Amino acid sequence: MKKLTLIIPAKNESESLPSVLDELKIYNLNINIILQESDISTIRSVENYPVNLIYQDNKGYGDALIKGIETCTTDYFSIFNADGSFNPSELKNMLFYIEKDNYDFVFGSRYQRNSGSEDDTIITLIGNHIFTWIGRFIFNLNISDILYTFVVGKTDKAKKLNLKKKDFSFCVELPIKAKAYGMKIISSNSYERKRIAGIKKVNAIRDGMMILISMIGLFFKNK
Repeated sequence: MKKLTLIIPAKNESESLPSVLDELKIYNLNINIILQESDISTIRSVENYPVNLIYQDNKGYGDALIKGIETCTTDYFSIFNADGSFNPSELKNMLFYIEKDNYDFVFGSRYQRNSGSEDDTIITLIGNHIFTWIGRFIFNLNISDILYTFVVGKTDKAKKLNLKKKDFSFCVELPIKAKAYGMKIISSNSYERKRIAGIKKVNAIRDGMMILISMIGLFFKNK
């Protein structure tokens, strides 16, 4: 998988990121960690690992991912969490869709057969299904988990999308714009593991409202 670069946004992930990198050692991957230059504890936690550190110009989850995509030089990229919730063994199957079936983006899904999550609460489960339904009904998205950003995609296609969302609404901007540009997208089975350590960055209510507003804006922009 040398043609694949993992883009890992890592805000205050010094407790979990080393364990994630240890698990990734058996895979032949390029690893780019995107974080703020002021996050000294996370930087020090990975100083002995063969990774590339890329510093954000601004702040935010989406900003980190946009920076990661812009600086990616391999054919394919994967958005990969720093908290241990993603299983790297799933990358091979996701990459198969890209290389063999010529899909442009593959979105991991916790809501298909043989999938699941150890992280979902009742609130996030309901919210995820609502936002996925909106994506299907309004944007005709053929994916089953719109808020889950375990993604593998073609780097050149992602760079054409003019992604702008600096916050968590990036997670809906990517599939919506990919669909609007006529790119091929699909869901792939995924099982979300319990995070290793640290505090969850997403606020279900606050970020949910932000995502809804972004989806409304993208709808009218695409009209």
